[in-house]
Amino acid sequence: MPLMVLSRQRVARCLTVLIAAGAFSSAIARDVDVLAYRVRIDPDLAARSLTGAETVQVVANITGTAVLELDAGGLTIDSVTSDAGPLVFAREGKQLRVMLPATLHAGQPMDVHLTYHGKPTFGLEFHPETEQLYTIFSTSEWLPSIDAPDARATLDLSVAVPATFDAIGNGRMVSRTPLEHGRVLYRWQQDVPVPGFVYGFAAGRFHGVDQKAPGVSLRFLSRDLGKDQLKQVFGDTADMLAFFGDKAGTPYTGSYQQALVTDTIGQELAGFALMSEAYGQDVLKDPTREDLIAHEAAHQWWGIRVTCESWNDFWLNEGFANFMAAAWAQHRFGDAVYDATVDRWRQRVERLVSEGKDHPLVYTQWVKPTRDDRAVVYQKGAYALHLLRRELGEDAFWKGIRDYTRQFAGKSVTTADFRKSMELSSGRDLSAFFARWVTGKNAHP
Repeated sequence: MPLMVLSRQRVARCLTVLIAAGAFSSAIARDVDVLAYRVRIDPDLAARSLTGAETVQVVANITGTAVLELDAGGLTIDSVTSDAGPLVFAREGKQLRVMLPATLHAGQPMDVHLTYHGKPTFGLEFHPETEQLYTIFSTSEWLPSIDAPDARATLDLSVAVPATFDAIGNGRMVSRTPLEHGRVLYRWQQDVPVPGFVYGFAAGRFHGVDQKAPGVSLRFLSRDLGKDQLKQVFGDTADMLAFFGDKAGTPYTGSYQQALVTDTIGQELAGFALMSEAYGQDVLKDPTREDLIAHEAAHQWWGIRVTCESWNDFWLNEGFANFMAAAWAQHRFGDAVYDATVDRWRQRVERLVSEGKDHPLVYTQWVKPTRDDRAVVYQKGAYALHLLRRELGEDAFWKGIRDYTRQFAGKSVTTADFRKSMELSSGRDLSAFFARWVTGKNAHP
């Protein structure tokens, strides 16, 4: 999710949403790990409500009484059962705690079944006026799940929508089944485990364009733009994915979809991205405005494939996506565009320092972050990567990025992991650089 296009009001709202969802907790040891979610969502667009039925496949990490802890936002939990019968559960704020059978052994899997309903005020956006609904930011507001970025699981997602709607979701679409009352049930399967914060779907009366690129199926959606306009807005997507795949050392394969929706600041999700119709109009007017498209595409590697272990290392997601978007702009539009972006980062860092608001990129506890904290993560994080690039030189820097991305693909990482990987790849001791720009503060550009 990008900082570069956020208004002050939208930043405040997003921070409130994430904090309310419990999304800023650190990585923790759990009694139980979730392996897979299987869920059916029945939204009511007009009523802005939903009902859901979910099966959570878990595996115990301890023998004896284990507790499954899920973030459940503002949802009302109607029942929690196992195949053997009802389970005891309780709400503690926005968290759901489920007592699993005392006979469960470490390493033993089991299924937990939930039914629930609610009227999300965020997380799932309802727009009856434009006939759209789509997810953004807080998965737990529509699907009880673990919000923490180190918790990876597969997802089997079914969503019932009007038959006139088109829809996209995580992974591959496996079916589109007619239902009663003029509805259809879309079903997608995300077979590669990913963090829950990148689960999602979008549905509405969209115009669609399908394209093919080497190893990738592309799809672009919009309510307002025609096919030729969509091709213009997203015309660089295939080249972007190839560029990032080369820098990561791992190509993007499968499908990648991009949808322009009623109102969003932009959101990465596994296998697709959402941006606003207004942003699409901006790109039509000025193709160099495609930094948001690049930012969200970059997250498919840095933020999803490789994910920060806790939100304390959030810069490994967002600083990377900001930097990679600038690197794409340099490749596509030239050095002057890249240099101008770097200069804006430098100025923002200088202002943080002068106002006494600079902070290490690695937070001790990412709780109630301010706008300045997010500037540290997004802009100082990107600036630090630029400076590391300058420190190491082109060959060593990009070799390090490739080695790091390949080594930790499908895993969660800390800043120490990134430093070690870059040191091994470059053969350099980077302790002084990281002390100044990453773990230290009040660094002067």
